[in-house]
Amino acid sequence: MVALEQKLDFADLLALESVDRDIFRGRCHEGAPMRAFGGQVAAQAQTAAGRTVEADRRMHSLHGYFLRPGRTDMPIVYLVDRLRDGRSFTTRRVDAVQDGETIFSMSASFQVPRDAQDAHQMRAPDVRLPRDAPSRWERMEKSSEFVPFQSLDIRVARDFAEGGPSGDGMPRQSVWVQVNQVLSDDPLLHVCALTYLSDVTLAATALRPHADRPGKVDLVSLDHAVWFHRPFRVDDWLLFEQDSPILSGTRGLSRGTFFTRDGQLVASVVQEAGVLRR
Repeated sequence: MVALEQKLDFADLLALESVDRDIFRGRCHEGAPMRAFGGQVAAQAQTAAGRTVEADRRMHSLHGYFLRPGRTDMPIVYLVDRLRDGRSFTTRRVDAVQDGETIFSMSASFQVPRDAQDAHQMRAPDVRLPRDAPSRWERMEKSSEFVPFQSLDIRVARDFAEGGPSGDGMPRQSVWVQVNQVLSDDPLLHVCALTYLSDVTLAATALRPHADRPGKVDLVSLDHAVWFHRPFRVDDWLLFEQDSPILSGTRGLSRGTFFTRDGQLVASVVQEAGVLRR
């Protein structure tokens, strides 16, 4: 666990050591006691994939499965498989291995950027500005599932009633997020950082209607998918709109969209998490 007062370089969370061609090694902090934070594992796997791809290509999607809990007291080895190098698209598979077992498996796709005349997007919601939004840290510090880092700033963009159905039965939450340090211009760092950020609050969206039930809840990430639509920076504010269409059979599905401050939709994310009440 990293203390709030400890100075943290966010880019170090995603840094990897090169062991050999297409083999990398990293370490992860806790998301829950002695269990690696899934968003960091996924972001490090992205970093490994991106370091095997030509510089003119940008990651546009990832699909990952969390297979086993990662440990925080030993390194994770990332093995990259070069599945395809096409004229426009590149595909990589990454297996994260710890103590001889695969704990996470991911496919990632990269594309040479293209301009197109045809485009549309959903409209960004009307929310209060980051400067007027209260911090989310006080709430998050009460959950052992999340590690509140000094380098992250998360603020409540708009309020929904706890248990939040908004006429369609879906709980929701809306937050502004950013890394509060100036990062390099490397596009790979920013897409990997967004994956990290997306895992901090998303799964808990499914629990909002059930917060008052007795017992401790364990949230375990099962899979995670992200689509990157446009360039962005995570050291500037992003609006993260989240909802959960269903929680059933001990599995909760949550979805999210990221908007820039000027309303550009830059990424979409979907996650399913196991929900176990003790």
